[in-house]
Amino acid sequence: MMKFPHLAADMARCPKSAFLREQSLWAIAVYRFGRWNDLRKAGFSRSLFDRIYWLLFRIVETLTGVSFTKSAEIGPGFRIYHFGNIFIHSASKIGANCTLRHGVTIGNKYDGGAAPVLEDDVNVGAYAQILGGIRIGKGARIGALSLVLQDVPAGATAVGIPARILFQKAEP
Repeated sequence: MMKFPHLAADMARCPKSAFLREQSLWAIAVYRFGRWNDLRKAGFSRSLFDRIYWLLFRIVETLTGVSFTKSAEIGPGFRIYHFGNIFIHSASKIGANCTLRHGVTIGNKYDGGAAPVLEDDVNVGAYAQILGGIRIGKGARIGALSLVLQDVPAGATAVGIPARILFQKAEP
């Protein structure tokens, strides 16, 4: 049996038997498969599996509306609630145990522009847009329908269009 890095951590954040009921897990599994294949030695099987990855990617993208390629860096424990209309730029970096809800876009502001970095434990609400070369700090929360165009400090909550810092946890 093939072992895909971080897939077990992703599955651990989901209910039992969720693979058939939660289509977002299909996209995550295809992503993990692509990343695993890229770690293998070059050769015929890697080339074949890369073609399989791209076919699966297109099928899952079409069926679920979730689009992020194996180029994006996504840490373990990634969770997508309520799949659909999720787009993650291929140069984005997402830390461990991050959660996205439906309609989220993580991308650049213009062609060739920098992509966002989300640190660990970031929670992003439905239809939030995170754009540009910005950093979302560890444990930050982004409210639903927010448009984030600037850095969000660790532990902060950002809401609105454009997003503003509503609340920031005091450091211990």
